Amino acid sequence: MRREERLNIDLNHQSPDWVRDAVYFVTVCAKERRTNHLCGELSRPILDSIRQYHEKQRWYCDLALLMPNHVHLLLSFDARVEIAKVIGDWKRWISTHHGIIWQENFFEHRVRDDKNLQEKADYILHNPVRAGLISDEKEWPYFWMPKS
Repeated sequence: MRREERLNIDLNHQSPDWVRDAVYFVTVCAKERRTNHLCGELSRPILDSIRQYHEKQRWYCDLALLMPNHVHLLLSFDARVEIAKVIGDWKRWISTHHGIIWQENFFEHRVRDDKNLQEKADYILHNPVRAGLISDEKEWPYFWMPKS
């Protein structure tokens, strides 16, 4: 298979039927990787849209964190929905209302257990520190978590 053909393959993001109550570590990237698209004046509307999807039960978000050119999410979905459709709808809404151009598709990893969930949450929260944007993760304002 040529490289061009491999790049145009649609990824199957649907979990097998036997998977229940799964949490996914999801990363969605803006098209231009070296530009700050998300952290600034658009951060509040983007985080609000994540919260609204959570409140409307389109997804269940445990954590969302914006980086300048991508967003990390810990999400769960109702078993009857197609993950790719929900995330695609969200990306289209953001594109239409805020002009963000996203890379095609997204990355997701199904979290296997509580230890893996904690590792992914730590990875997300430390991302701005690893990127050299802040020195302490508590300084990063571009995140959302539901109130317990």
